[in-house]
Amino acid sequence: MSRVVRLLLADDHRHAREGMRTIVSALEEFVVVGEAASGEEALRMTEDLAPDMILMDINMPGMGGLEAVKAIKTSFPAVKIVMVTVSDDVSHLFEALKKGAQGYLLKNLHPASWRDYLRAVAFDEAPLNPELAMSILREFAERKSSSSAGAPRDRATDDGGLTPREHDILQEVARGQKNREIALSLGLSEHTVKNHLKNILQKLHLDNRVQLTRYAYERGIVEPE
Repeated sequence: MSRVVRLLLADDHRHAREGMRTIVSALEEFVVVGEAASGEEALRMTEDLAPDMILMDINMPGMGGLEAVKAIKTSFPAVKIVMVTVSDDVSHLFEALKKGAQGYLLKNLHPASWRDYLRAVAFDEAPLNPELAMSILREFAERKSSSSAGAPRDRATDDGGLTPREHDILQEVARGQKNREIALSLGLSEHTVKNHLKNILQKLHLDNRVQLTRYAYERGIVEPE
């Protein structure tokens, strides 16, 4: 990266924050600018320190991680937030992603996986785990079904002005595919895929791959399996 990524750690357990700091210390493009022990503190430190990215524990006393994500993204939408959790409970992750988080990390993952993922988030290349992507789509389906009481889904005809190629790439992103996998699948270069993704986000007025996944489901572009 051309600049240092300013990172804020938010977890109510000191040892957990120490573990996160140890992991990211191996990333020369990241610098930890602060540590918060609660959601309220994370919000205050975001205001004071202007981090580029926050590693946010879901479960904290007082203002928890989910509330903190919503509050921070409302005031500081450009800040990237990665949820850190011991559980892959899709309902919690669904809520975090819906509130604007860019992704998630399980605390029991190997440090190398953390580093690869954080770099990917910083480069706007982090995909949703395919299993999580499908779980999120199912969650949308269940919630939409219960709220509509059996009414047929309204699929908007406006495709956002996407070209056929951009439509193909959107489908792959919504299925949780990485840029490299999309490039191989569609016979493109990774650079071309990145350019298409940038154009797709601009056309749809969206910010990240999570929002693209939601868009793809709501428009019927991808169906839960």
